Amino acid sequence: MRGTLLLLLLLTLTAEAQHAGDGFTARFDRNKGLVLKHDSLFRMTLRFRMQNRFALLSERGDDLSVGGTDIRVRRLRLRFEGHVLSPKIQYKVQLGFSKADMDLIEGTVAHPIRDAVAQYAPNKHWTFALGQTKLPGNRQRTVSSGAQQLPDRSIVNGAFTLDRDFGLFGTWQGKVRTHGLAVKAAVTTGEGRNASPGDEGLCYTGRMEWLPLGAFTDGGDEFEGDLAREPSPKLAVGAGYAMNVHARRAGGQLGHTLPDGQRRTLNTFIADAVLKYRGLAISTEFLQRDVEGDPLVLAADSSVVPVLQGWGWNTQVSHMLGARNEVVARYSLVTPVGRVASVLPQREEGWLGWSHYVNHHRVKVQAAMSYAWSDGMAATDAAGTRWGLWFQVELGI
Repeated sequence: MRGTLLLLLLLTLTAEAQHAGDGFTARFDRNKGLVLKHDSLFRMTLRFRMQNRFALLSERGDDLSVGGTDIRVRRLRLRFEGHVLSPKIQYKVQLGFSKADMDLIEGTVAHPIRDAVAQYAPNKHWTFALGQTKLPGNRQRTVSSGAQQLPDRSIVNGAFTLDRDFGLFGTWQGKVRTHGLAVKAAVTTGEGRNASPGDEGLCYTGRMEWLPLGAFTDGGDEFEGDLAREPSPKLAVGAGYAMNVHARRAGGQLGHTLPDGQRRTLNTFIADAVLKYRGLAISTEFLQRDVEGDPLVLAADSSVVPVLQGWGWNTQVSHMLGARNEVVARYSLVTPVGRVASVLPQREEGWLGWSHYVNHHRVKVQAAMSYAWSDGMAATDAAGTRWGLWFQVELGI
């Protein structure tokens, strides 16, 4: 409700400023959103999106009765970005208003702030930032949830992703001959979104991305699927590493808080790649996490909180059918190793989906079927198997 009122207020102010002829203008860009501008001193691009989901999950693989549902407003976001005083002084703010966006599913305190970052870009190669935003982690996580080919990210992302954090960020991007290259680094709290000050330890993250065949059309390495139908092959390869020192949560920036003030240092290695050509898109990523100390954290009441140590692999293949329709398939595997394998199962999932793009990823309809199994037992009568039917609508500007 507050986001809607703010949007109406901005539109009213824009109309009044245009009428007054004081240099304040507004225009709608189909690809960027609502753009507000005052000469060269101020620019703001305003976007909103909502993601409505209807999903049914079976009781088990051989029992198709409804054992669970995922029927909700999965995401409702309002996003502002632009510059003030100079194009070199930039900002990005993103607010979330759904229950999941505000972390109200696992807690009782609302956290609407997803991104709040101030940036300084002295030239086209360098960007420095302070604030809360996505870490330079695995590609599926850095790609917006609104630019995904399936209704949800993979179990590999859920298990090992770095997510968002608050701290200092630096990026260099340019060309080496005809090759695109980007180097990204961050020093952050290691405690995730909206962390309290004074937490012990920091997180150190670095990532490099290489585009040996040149830039993708319309920044295609930042969204899933080859909607641009690349006329020549385009490839992006990335690798990264993060060391989260004395993390107080089981997943570093995410997960349950470890009991009795205990800490663990998490080391995460990431490698990923995406290839696009003539409507075909192939992406794959590998993530591995090592835990310093016992990954089975013992609480004072003798209960155990596991910190996932192991590796995951995710591969996704898609092809455009005409200008607006696409089919996609995905396979994901999460394998715990060491002591934690005694309490956490190996998990696998397969997905088959279809998307109809009305306006690129901004307005689309998605349907998918998923199947999950554990410990290599994929037979429908095995324990831990489950079917899922998913339908989702994305609407935004």
